[in-house]
Parts: sequence; structure tokens; C-alpha cells
Amino acid sequence: MTAASAAGVRAGAAVRPRRRTRPTPRAVLLVLVVLALLFAATVPFRTYLAQRDQLSQLEHQAQLLQQQNSLLDKRIRQLHDPKYLERLARECLGMVRPGELHFAVNGKGVAGGRTSGAASGQGSPADC
Repeated sequence: MTAASAAGVRAGAAVRPRRRTRPTPRAVLLVLVVLALLFAATVPFRTYLAQRDQLSQLEHQAQLLQQQNSLLDKRIRQLHDPKYLERLARECLGMVRPGELHFAVNGKGVAGGRTSGAASGQGSPADC
């Protein structure tokens, strides 16, 4: 090929008008199928996210229930302790052992406004 013929080929190529490319029916069908698959995938993805949130809520609830269970176990052990039961009977119910005298004190028990339970360092049981 000579330089003159190469220039003629280039000139001929520039003379031809460019054709507009239009999508083929296969390309349109492919785009529609991809869009349909993406749309169909959104429902399972939203379900996955909802279930993941529900799982985290249930795990948090289970943790709270385990904490409550441990507190109740502690309370059960406490209620099986004879010393605690005696303290409950004395403080809440005013019970005394046979031969003891029961005195009821009204008002402030100790100078400074503290009650006798607070002065001894022992709070009243939660059952009172």
C-alpha cells in the first residue's frame, strides 16, 4: 500500500456518515432481566435485614432475662438462709424469740436523724 492510497482510504472513511447505534432486542431483554432479578432480590434482602434486627433484639432480651434469672437465684438462696429469715421476721413482722421482750420505738431512734436500721449498717429487707 502506498502513502497516497492510505490517505485515500482515510479520507474515504471520514466521508462516510456515522451510523447511530441502537440497542438490539437481545440487549433490551438482557437489561430487563437484570432489572427484574435486582427487584426480586430486594425482598429477600429486606427480610434478611428485618430478621437480623429481630435476632439482635432477642439476644438483648435473652441477656436481660439471664440477669433477672441470676438475681432471682440469689434471692432464692437468700430466702433459704435461716439468719436472713430470722432478720425478716424480726424487722418486718416484729416477731421475737420466746422469752424476749418486744419494744416498739416511735420517732427517730438515733441522734442525727438516722433510724436504728441505718445506724447498724443494715438496710431493711426488700420484703418489708
